Amino acid sequence: MTGPAPMPGYADRPLLFLDVDGPLIPFGAPQLPFNEHPGMAPQAGSNPLLARIDPRLGTQLSALPCDLVWATTWMADANEVIAPLLGLPELPIVDWPDAEDDGPLHWKTRGLVEWAAGRPFVWVDDEITDADRTWVFAHHPGRAHLHRVDPRRGLTHTDFAVITDWLAHL
Repeated sequence: MTGPAPMPGYADRPLLFLDVDGPLIPFGAPQLPFNEHPGMAPQAGSNPLLARIDPRLGTQLSALPCDLVWATTWMADANEVIAPLLGLPELPIVDWPDAEDDGPLHWKTRGLVEWAAGRPFVWVDDEITDADRTWVFAHHPGRAHLHRVDPRRGLTHTDFAVITDWLAHL
């Protein structure tokens, strides 16, 4: 793990593993004009896909009763680039081991279960499959919800409703 340690007393809170590409940067969304993102101005050399991030998602993510954790190949850039756009604090980051051929499993699956260490978790990603769900439910002693986001739309109100409902029933 890199990034700040969880707050004391929060060890029992569920985790939310958050991917960036697809859930936060939708692939099918039109690029929004920068003036639609309060406080955001284009910067030379910046990734043009960043304009697809809806900064209101930060408030919705922060309101969830869980600990947010970056689960993305953006690694430290998630805290340096994405978190400020969303108004999020620095978050812990899953440090990915060298990729192994996991067959039908997503390359993140084993690492997330290991990182969770038995804590309940939600995994928000656009590449989750039934093979990942089956493996997690067979190998993770805690509760888990693997939530696949449509990468064309990114996180929607419907996604937040499903995640909120799952967290409320823990």
